[in-house]
Amino acid sequence: MSDTIDIERDARGVATLWLARAEKHNALSAQMIAELTQAAADLGADDSVRVVVLAAHGKTFCAGGDLGWMRDQFEADPATRTAEAAKLAHMLQALNTMPKPLIGRLQGNAFGGGVGMASVCDVAIGADHISMALTETRLGLIPATIGPYVAARMGEAKARRVFMSGRRFDAAEAVALNLLARMVPEAELDAAIEAEVEPYLHCAPQAVARSKALLRKLGPQIDDATIAHTVAELALCWDGEEASEGIGAFFDKRKPRWAPKV
Repeated sequence: MSDTIDIERDARGVATLWLARAEKHNALSAQMIAELTQAAADLGADDSVRVVVLAAHGKTFCAGGDLGWMRDQFEADPATRTAEAAKLAHMLQALNTMPKPLIGRLQGNAFGGGVGMASVCDVAIGADHISMALTETRLGLIPATIGPYVAARMGEAKARRVFMSGRRFDAAEAVALNLLARMVPEAELDAAIEAEVEPYLHCAPQAVARSKALLRKLGPQIDDATIAHTVAELALCWDGEEASEGIGAFFDKRKPRWAPKV
């Protein structure tokens, strides 16, 4: 029984993987990370599943890291921080390499890790009112474990526009940045997702899986060494003065020392 996700299946073999922490803006907790990792493995191995839709309950698609999870990292020793960052990194890789088409349904805002979740989808479609942002640098951290997937989706040139600045951007810019394939009015979101799902039902499942695996080989390589590097980079940030100041300021509800005073 899962507490942070829901999985619905229809008779066609379409599984919808719901982020189900609406009251917490679907922020990524340690439990959600573990449950998403297991869900990716289970859905990937289930021959009855043809397509997976990644969706979210509530108003927010994913607000990034859960506050409790962040506080735990702030107070943990370096080894524990590294282990927890590795779990997040491997969850993203499990979704990224799942041998089923993964269609992202973004009904609401996506920040930090939520942008990473959108980036591991084969196609992501968003409602036209949403905002997105890579907010890590505002906290003295970096978008490390999500970085390989964001860079693969956007390309370095486009990623440079938002990867370091922490600024919000709207759905139209997310399309221009390649994070979203397209945006639609929220009332049309389900129809847009169905238009992405339906063609796969006419394709041979193993051919789709092999095509996806081939494309992962032809595109930017995200291997164990890449993942280990991102985890190490994030661990270094957690140990630094800026993370202490930025996260401390966040929990204290004050501006960090580098923010303008007015």
